[in-house]
Amino acid sequence: MSTTVIDSDFIREILLEVKDPEIPTISIVDLGIVTDIKVDGDAVYVQLTPTFAGCPALKIMEQMVRDRLAQEPGIAKITVETTFDKQWNTDMITDAGREALLKHGLAPPKHHEGYLELDVLSDTPCPYCGSRNTTLKSPFGPTLCRSLHYCNNCLQAFEGFKPVG
Repeated sequence: MSTTVIDSDFIREILLEVKDPEIPTISIVDLGIVTDIKVDGDAVYVQLTPTFAGCPALKIMEQMVRDRLAQEPGIAKITVETTFDKQWNTDMITDAGREALLKHGLAPPKHHEGYLELDVLSDTPCPYCGSRNTTLKSPFGPTLCRSLHYCNNCLQAFEGFKPVG
């Protein structure tokens, strides 16, 4: 009989099952908002850094993490904290996360370094056909992290996940 070692890698693997409530194809790990994990015996600490300060799903995600970790034998104490000590940016999204955004019909943000200008939203490829013949309709989408676009090739309207630096 093998025993499971509860360490930060194990916790990270478990948290891959916890999906973003607004984009259920992406895990909170692949979204890059799990920014620290500490394990001390049977106590687990998870730090979340939200994509935006006003994210309406913060408390829901904290509870989802607690609920999932509570299912694991050997974990007695769970602390989940949302912090703004580290600034989240879209380069923290993993490659698997970018694929998950595409699966959800969202154009993933480009990798970037440093300062971002609004024209980066104008060069957003269509998540349906991959065309770059797209038009930015509005930098303001249904949530703070999304923008609205239109593909001139496949004639689909779509949302893009805004790059944040």
